[in-house]
Amino acid sequence: MATAPATEMAATTVVAATEDASKTADAPTISILVEFTGGLEMLFADQRRHTLSIPAIDGNKRPVTIAYLIGHLCDNTMKDPRKELFVLDDHLRPGILVLVNDADWELEGEEAYEIQDGDSILFVSTLHGG
Repeated sequence: MATAPATEMAATTVVAATEDASKTADAPTISILVEFTGGLEMLFADQRRHTLSIPAIDGNKRPVTIAYLIGHLCDNTMKDPRKELFVLDDHLRPGILVLVNDADWELEGEEAYEIQDGDSILFVSTLHGG
């Protein structure tokens, strides 16, 4: 009898994992263009332009924001281990300008801006060594 509950539990775990995988596969995504200039491209494998497909909804079932995108970029796109050159205390580092569809992100709500399909997001570093 001790093996029956373990077998049932294993079957339940597999079903739950399969359901989670299918939810992720069926989750809506949005396509965006992300660009880095002013030296930031070095953190992203020296690639200036990135066409990304990201989830439309975050883990809290809310539309994705620039704050979500920053974490996503650090976790999935950034190749350089020096994340502190891009983020500081889980926020974009001071001295990095952001344009959303050619408009200053301060006009769009900064990190709270809800990303739309087709958006173009440009990160520009104003920090330079010397």
